[in-house]
Amino acid sequence: MSFMKHFENLPDPRSHINRRHDLLDIMFLCVAATLSGAEGWKDIKTFGDSKLGWLRKFRGFEAGIPVDDTIARVVSSLNPQRFLKYFVSWVNEIRDEQGHEHIAIDGKTLRRSFHKGRRNDALHMLSVWVSGADLFFSGAKSKAKKNEVETVLELIEMLEVKGTVITLDAMSTQRAVAEKIKQKQGDYILALKGNQGKLHKEVKAYFHKCHRDNELGEDPHYREVEKGHGRIEERHYTQLPVSAWIEQSRHWSGLQSVIEVTRVRHIDDKTSSETQYYISSLAVDVKACAKHIRQHWGVENKVHWVLDMTFREDESRIRRGEGAEIVAMIRRFCLNLARLNSTKDSVHSKLKRVSWDDDFREAILFS
Repeated sequence: MSFMKHFENLPDPRSHINRRHDLLDIMFLCVAATLSGAEGWKDIKTFGDSKLGWLRKFRGFEAGIPVDDTIARVVSSLNPQRFLKYFVSWVNEIRDEQGHEHIAIDGKTLRRSFHKGRRNDALHMLSVWVSGADLFFSGAKSKAKKNEVETVLELIEMLEVKGTVITLDAMSTQRAVAEKIKQKQGDYILALKGNQGKLHKEVKAYFHKCHRDNELGEDPHYREVEKGHGRIEERHYTQLPVSAWIEQSRHWSGLQSVIEVTRVRHIDDKTSSETQYYISSLAVDVKACAKHIRQHWGVENKVHWVLDMTFREDESRIRRGEGAEIVAMIRRFCLNLARLNSTKDSVHSKLKRVSWDDDFREAILFS
């Protein structure tokens, strides 16, 4: 029960006289039920009632299964930062065993997590993907994408990042983030857009100058082509060392190189293209940087898409207290458990099987 040991010291927000149901029993129930397809408090209660004998193989459940309102009240009163701390300790332990090196951090808004008439209160979660180990977790919430940088800094502080490369989208491209990563002996590749206007303009102009004056040569280029479903996508990467020409570079801790990525898509008889710029603390190694940038896009495909299609996250209406945030982390925890299982099948197929096969659910939880 390795995953349970990381949560056994989770502080219980209830007073001693109000603890009829053990907190770890409730958390185990929530994980097992969510893994089996439960989408809300009532589903979790229904799962518990139908699987009480199975649940008691692993936990006491001396007071039986709590009512759905009790489950909601207890889970929604937990401290998300503390829950995240134990979640990260579990992820770090597995990373230590497997030794992977790339971490991608990207935001996702839970569309139906707002209170009625207050769409700006929708919960915005940061998904963290350890790409090589294929592990995920969520950072603390930031309402309507505000304060995302503070959350990113908290996450980096919790993570073991020495020797890793961290990729982030443009919203998190801030000097404080770059400095924190370098302080913890990691490296970064940060997307550039208008929120860093001066630096973005200088990098764009620098590449334009180098292309115009034919100063690039062959070494800093790399090209990829993907074909499928009637579409061809070409990606052209160019990486250059930072020069004194980019004046803003002096404000960024450890900045060594800049990267230009042009994506050209051919769909039937239509062609479109876009160019994105990045800054990095890595020295010029365009093929390696291309791999990290490409892997970052996997957050959308491997995390957000699975959460929406398998766990129906965007349809979740859980919004009581801290419940939406805690349950979002539980979903990502369940996604990790499914991915870590060695059965040769898709996550979706594994989770369908979990819902009806008690032995397979046990294997997912404890193997």
